[in-house]
Amino acid sequence: MPEGDPSLLSRLLAGDRRALARAISAVENGTPAAASIAAGIASKLGRAHVVGITGAPGAGKSTLINALLGELIKRGRTIAVMAVDPSSPITGGAVLGDRVRMGEHGAHERVFIRSLASRGHLGGVTKTTAQVVDVLDAAGFDVVIVETVGAGQSEVEIVGIAHTRIVVYPPGLGDDVQAIKAGILEIADLLVVNKCDLPGAERTARELKDMLKLRTAAAGDVPVLPTSATRGEGIAALADAIAAHGAAAGHGRRLAKKRGHAPKPTQADEIRQRLERLAAADAFARTLGVRFVDGGPGRAQIEMTVRAEHLNFNGSCHGGVIFAFADCAFGLASNSHGHIAAGIDAHITYQAAANLGDRLTATASEVSRSRKLAVYRIDVARADGKPISSFTGTVYVTTKTHAHGG
Repeated sequence: MPEGDPSLLSRLLAGDRRALARAISAVENGTPAAASIAAGIASKLGRAHVVGITGAPGAGKSTLINALLGELIKRGRTIAVMAVDPSSPITGGAVLGDRVRMGEHGAHERVFIRSLASRGHLGGVTKTTAQVVDVLDAAGFDVVIVETVGAGQSEVEIVGIAHTRIVVYPPGLGDDVQAIKAGILEIADLLVVNKCDLPGAERTARELKDMLKLRTAAAGDVPVLPTSATRGEGIAALADAIAAHGAAAGHGRRLAKKRGHAPKPTQADEIRQRLERLAAADAFARTLGVRFVDGGPGRAQIEMTVRAEHLNFNGSCHGGVIFAFADCAFGLASNSHGHIAAGIDAHITYQAAANLGDRLTATASEVSRSRKLAVYRIDVARADGKPISSFTGTVYVTTKTHAHGG
């Protein structure tokens, strides 16, 4: 084992908390020990029930998990929580807001809580979430809970990680429920209306149930469960539903791909593959040196490095290059749904200059979508996080499919 500690793996498998913390750090940071840890735990996976909890910001996910921890402790379970927090713009680390709300049970001997910074990764989780879940699974926990950052329609990477996916919504979202219904219908095994003691809770539950009618019969029925995390209402019923779903679905969904039995591609998989094909077919993007990084429904992330031919007469990156770079991300995100989207309006602002050798990232996100029009925001930033430009664009949504990525 690298890093001078050959006993780290054996102590991790024995449930030693210090070894567990060190192993997670090694995996998260990609140190030389990470590969040895992954190889050493490969045959020890599959015991834990992995529960993903996602939902809009302010839904009360962390408070709900804190209440759920109390219920699972009563049932004699050992639980690990991986809370994905937004990255601090100053330190780059996790903001730790989620962990603070789970402090009531954090010191219990059967509970382990770890916060990880998203580090700008799209999808609601971190780049290494699946690997960290493997470490927690190998350490012997009965339940591993993964809490995503505040998420919307497109942050659905939890699909490929969790056995049971829970989407949490607070009352009063109104039209926002309609805007993110595609994400709900694709990923939810259980729907939770938290803060059910507030006005509008019954209406939110009713809207969610109505949207579930759009699912195919094969998708099955998804329970809509009311909870009030602060009052402890509905928590026992939620724990029962999680256990029932885990018993019915089994724990093999996460490991099927690892063991050479790949599951049927999800919609998120298919959309990413579509975006890869579209990016590869874009000759102009290739002349800019654009590289596809990540994407999903209504979102795309690309990167490029400023070269000499990108510079203007002042020696900084030409504004037209920045516009074209942002426009490439705009085009991918707006065409991610499988139909040709024609740009009809775009606006750009510049916050700072980019210089020779700077590595730039353009992140495009869907702001709103109707049957005919969709609006997107694209942020261009340097590798150190410094904002370079902001771009907004509107597209007309056609009924034509792509020749390369339909």
